[in-house]
Amino acid sequence: MDKAPPAAPLRLGVNIDHVATLRNARGGRHPDPVRAALMAKLAGADGITAHLREDRRHIRDADMPRLMAEVGLPLNMEMAATAEMVAIARRLGPHAVCLVPERREEVTTEGGLDVAGSVDALHGAVGSLLDAGIRVSLFIDPDPAQIDAAAAVGAPVVELHTGAYAEASDASAELARLAAAAARAEERGIECHAGHGLTEANVGPVAAIPQVRELNIGHFLVGEAVFIGLDEAVRRMRAAMARGRQAGTIAKTIAGGQRR
Repeated sequence: MDKAPPAAPLRLGVNIDHVATLRNARGGRHPDPVRAALMAKLAGADGITAHLREDRRHIRDADMPRLMAEVGLPLNMEMAATAEMVAIARRLGPHAVCLVPERREEVTTEGGLDVAGSVDALHGAVGSLLDAGIRVSLFIDPDPAQIDAAAAVGAPVVELHTGAYAEASDASAELARLAAAAARAEERGIECHAGHGLTEANVGPVAAIPQVRELNIGHFLVGEAVFIGLDEAVRRMRAAMARGRQAGTIAKTIAGGQRR
């Protein structure tokens, strides 16, 4: 049996929104999301994700420049595709922006962005951010039409919404959707990321999808931090991702050998 080619690196972006949620419950400065980002960095995170919502329910405006200046990791700024947020992102200049749907009444982001239904509006926002030297991703459901629309608006990256996979009692169909969407993104020349609802227990099969290059995970890690500390939660997640990636490489090698 031939050796498997080296798997592409799989990055981990740690979302620190819910550290800010806990801070804001008392309205003070503790716990500091920047301190959480630094701890995640030391534990092996490749980047930090923070969602600056229009209602500022967790991350505050003052957090963003601190995250960029003090942490030393690429900052992925999640935001709605509004004129206000585009202007803020262009002024801050984060490494990346992930455009997400946003509704005031939702507890967390409940679905992917309808790129296919808003091509004209998104084309301008994506172009403006790219012109500022910011990498742009679109948070979408694993739907071929949405991937094709992402290509049409010029987005170099998509992030696949893994919520349906994470919540399914039988995840096989949703995993197949994710794998097909990731393959289609690669065909269209789009880098593929994934996230939402991923845990140490369910991350492996998503990590095994070879076209996925980055996972963004937050709520589970912050929740686990209550019990084992954020640094240990990040290390365990990295280990689970590595096991999943390796399992995917082995499975691909076996499949290749069987075809021969």
